Amino acid sequence: MAVLTLGIESSCDETACAVIEDGRIVRASMIASQADLHSQYGGVVPEIASRMHVEAIVPVISETMKQADVRYEDINAVCVTKGPGLVGALLVGVSAAKALCEVKKIPLVGVNHMAGHIAANYLSDPSWEPPFLCLVVSGGHSEILLVKDYSDMECICSTRDDAAGEAFDKIARVIGLGYPGGPKLDKASKTGDPHAYTFPSPKITDSLDFSFSGIKTAALNMINQVRMSGEDVNINDFAASYQDAVCSILCDRLEKAVKQTGMKKICLAGGVSANSCLRAKVEDLAQRKHCALCLPKMAYCTDNAAMIASEGYYAFISGVRDNLDMNAYPSLELGGVYGN
Repeated sequence: MAVLTLGIESSCDETACAVIEDGRIVRASMIASQADLHSQYGGVVPEIASRMHVEAIVPVISETMKQADVRYEDINAVCVTKGPGLVGALLVGVSAAKALCEVKKIPLVGVNHMAGHIAANYLSDPSWEPPFLCLVVSGGHSEILLVKDYSDMECICSTRDDAAGEAFDKIARVIGLGYPGGPKLDKASKTGDPHAYTFPSPKITDSLDFSFSGIKTAALNMINQVRMSGEDVNINDFAASYQDAVCSILCDRLEKAVKQTGMKKICLAGGVSANSCLRAKVEDLAQRKHCALCLPKMAYCTDNAAMIASEGYYAFISGVRDNLDMNAYPSLELGGVYGN
């Protein structure tokens, strides 16, 4: 008999719900985005995000169940993002999930948001399964994980300061592209010259760790110098050059991780996995190193509940259950996927 998991995601500015069958088949998936609202402020405003989640959560869950054509009695587990994320936003989803589980007597499974992003690959390629190396890149995360099993992950390296997604967003705002910065930077780069500007690479020799504070500072200094000289920054060229430099750093570390571990299966996860430059560079790496590759479908790169329901399925069938006193954990680490 098929196992149906209901996923709920509210970690940032997307109120999402999904019903997934056996961790791989999407029965229904809905997202209520707040991006247009937050764009006028240049970024996500936590208080506004929380209030919008409160307004959207019940209608989104109800409509998802309707589209999936299932009853609550058919749902085997409610899987909800418990962290990391904005604490107010997380609490809306966690509270809704706990109330639903209490009323309908359904098991509760708290899911690590970043583990959910990794599970997006299972939705994109039903044949994809551990073990593999995963480059996780988002606004708050930049790390390479050796995924040994669905709930057994070893961190190979992480960032020592800024995440790649934050580095994209910051520079996008400074050159006037606005919010959301990453996608707009990617779009601007399409007609730019990736060799027009030169940026430094981090000089870390004792590990594979990332560092993006230096390249971000170099970009800010370069922008100021150009403007102080009375010239204009060529936005498309700058976007293309900066994006290429950041993605080159990411792929350089991934290539070294492949060599270090001997793993010949690689994939991407996180919001920045939608970046066209990064996807192209990882595809090239996979071809050169003869690695099997999975790139998450664009619909599952950004925050969604299908990935939460998928990851939650594997936790559920392995026996994971959470009590109704489960809290939201804004700084939840990925190493302890099902820990606090």
